[in-house]
Amino acid sequence: MKKDRGKVWLGVCGIVENDNGEWLVVKKTYSGLKGRWSLPAGFVQEGETIDEAVVREVKEETGIDCYVKGLVGFRTGVIRSEISDNMAILYCGQAEASQSIIVQEREILEAHWISPKQLAVDELSNIMLKEVARNDVKKNMIDFVDNIIPEEIFGYTQYNLFIKK
Repeated sequence: MKKDRGKVWLGVCGIVENDNGEWLVVKKTYSGLKGRWSLPAGFVQEGETIDEAVVREVKEETGIDCYVKGLVGFRTGVIRSEISDNMAILYCGQAEASQSIIVQEREILEAHWISPKQLAVDELSNIMLKEVARNDVKKNMIDFVDNIIPEEIFGYTQYNLFIKK
């Protein structure tokens, strides 16, 4: 069932890196990404932060537990001159090295660990993945800072900050 997301979208994708320096990538069963390598991704849901959303999406699509280390980029565009399509690109660590990939077959054709060097030149990698894979994401990462207690005046129930240290 397709949800009405309005005309301003906020998505997330996760670069989950394993101990061998490989990235977790998926091939979707639908849309313009069908059959192309991309990062596990999805939309931020109501009442959810971007870090929570990426952990959820990675788990849903691949069965892999991860945790957010930082923000490596932000993709933004406008679809058909009317939909603002925005995506936070987050760098994540794998929670347990021994976990096996479990593909969510409704959305994902396949998922694998592939080196960024290979992804940067693979004709099946989508354009954003190729560009991200060409860069040193760890060196340029904006760090994730949690456990911040904001002023009560705004009524935050969750609050995190991404900042270059």
